Amino acid sequence: MAFLTLEDMKIVVSLVCCCLGVGSLGLAGNYARAGYVAATIAFILMAIINTYATWCLCKVLVVAPKSILTLGDLGDWCFGRVGKYFSLIFQCLLCAMYPIVYLVLGGTLLSTLFPMSFSQTTWLILMAITLLPVCLVPTMKEGAGMALAGGLATVLADGIALALLITNMEDVNPAGISPPSPEITFTSVTTVFGNLAFAYASAHAPHLACRARHHHVFFFAVALLGVFSAGCQTPNNLLFAISGSKLGFAASRGYVVLAFLCMQFHITIAFAVIFFPVFQILERLVLGLHKDRDMVVVLEKDVETPALDDDVESATFHAVVEGGPREEVKAYRAPGSYFKASLVRTALIAVCVVIAVIWKNHLNALVDFVGASASALVNMILPMVFYLKTFWPSIKWPEKIFAFVCILIAVFLGVYVSIQTGKDLFSPETADPTILFPLCPAAFQQVVFTNTTYYHY
Repeated sequence: MAFLTLEDMKIVVSLVCCCLGVGSLGLAGNYARAGYVAATIAFILMAIINTYATWCLCKVLVVAPKSILTLGDLGDWCFGRVGKYFSLIFQCLLCAMYPIVYLVLGGTLLSTLFPMSFSQTTWLILMAITLLPVCLVPTMKEGAGMALAGGLATVLADGIALALLITNMEDVNPAGISPPSPEITFTSVTTVFGNLAFAYASAHAPHLACRARHHHVFFFAVALLGVFSAGCQTPNNLLFAISGSKLGFAASRGYVVLAFLCMQFHITIAFAVIFFPVFQILERLVLGLHKDRDMVVVLEKDVETPALDDDVESATFHAVVEGGPREEVKAYRAPGSYFKASLVRTALIAVCVVIAVIWKNHLNALVDFVGASASALVNMILPMVFYLKTFWPSIKWPEKIFAFVCILIAVFLGVYVSIQTGKDLFSPETADPTILFPLCPAAFQQVVFTNTTYYHY
C-alpha cells in the first residue's frame, strides 16, 4: 500500500485549514493580557500538552479499528456506550460552537468594513446564507482545495495585519517609547488558556489527527510580532488593531479591507470543514446514513487484540478507508437522501445563527469559553484518557504521572476559565466606554501610550 495516497494529501490539506485559523488572531492579545513571561510559559505548556494529546490520539488510532470516524466511535471502542455518548456529545458541541464563533467574527468584520450599511445582526444572517452552498458539499475531503485556500488566506490576513501594525506604530512612535506592560492577575494569566486551546484545536476530527503538523512556530511568531509594538494596548483581535484609530494611526484602508476579506474567506471555508463531523453524526442518528461504518466497528470490537498485520483488520482497512469516501458520496445518491441531509444541515446552521446573534457582542469571551470548555476536553483531555485506557499495562510510570499531571492542569484551567468567561457570556457587565485598553493598568486605559501630550514622559 502506498505510503502517501491522494486521500492522505486531501486530509493533510484539510488539516491546514484547521490549524491556520481564527485562533491566531488572538495570540498577540494573550501577551497583552498576561505579559511576556507568563504568556510564554503558558504558550510552551499548551504546546507540550496539545502535542502530547495529539500523539496519544494517533497512538490509539494505530491499534483501533480503522473504521473509526468520530470521537464517539473512539469513545465506544475504549469505554463502551458511556464513552461513546459522552465523547459524541462534546464533539458535537465543539464542532457546533466553533462555527458560532465564526459567525460572530464574520458579522463583526462585515459591519466594520461597511459601517454605514446593515447592522451586525443582518450581516451575520446574510453571511450564514452565503455559507450554505459550502456546507452542502457532501464530504469534507471533496473540498480539500478550498481548505488549502482557507489556510493560506489566514496566513495572508495575519501577515497584512502585522505589517500594518508594526509599520504604523513605528510612524507614530518615532521616539521609541516602550509600550506599557499589562496589570497581571491570576485571572488574566489563566484566561490565556482559553484562547490557546481554541487556537491549538486541530485534533477535533480523529480521522485527521494522524496528519498533524507542528504549527507552534507560526503561532509563536504571530504572537510576538503582534504585541511588541503596542504592549498591553494590543487588542484581543489582531484585525481590530488596524481597523480603527485607537492606537493613534489610520492604516491604509485598502490593505485593511484586503486583510478582512482574507479572513472572511477563511471563515467561509473553515465553517464547513469544522461543521462536517456534526453533519455526519446527525445524518447518522436522524437519517440513518453512514450505518455501514457502525457495523464495521461492532465487528472489529469482537477482535480481542487488534494487530496491524491481522488479515481481518487488513481487509476491513481496505474496505472502509479506501472505499470510504466513495461510499459516503454514494449514500447521498439514494432517492431523497441528499435533500433530507440538506434540511438537517440547514436547520443546524439556523440554530447556530440564533445563538450567534445572542452573543454577537461578546466575541472575545466566546472564543475563550469555547476553547476552555469543549476544546480543552475534546482535543486534550479525552485523547490522553483514551491513551491511558488503551495502553495502561505497557505505559511506564513516569509517563503515567506526566499524563495525569497534564490532565489535571487541563481540567483545572478548563473549569476555571470556563466559569470566568461564562460570566461575561451569561451575565455580562456594562462596559465603560471611556476605557479603550482594559488590559492595561489604570493609567494607560484611556489614551494610547504614544500621546506625549497626555502622558508627559
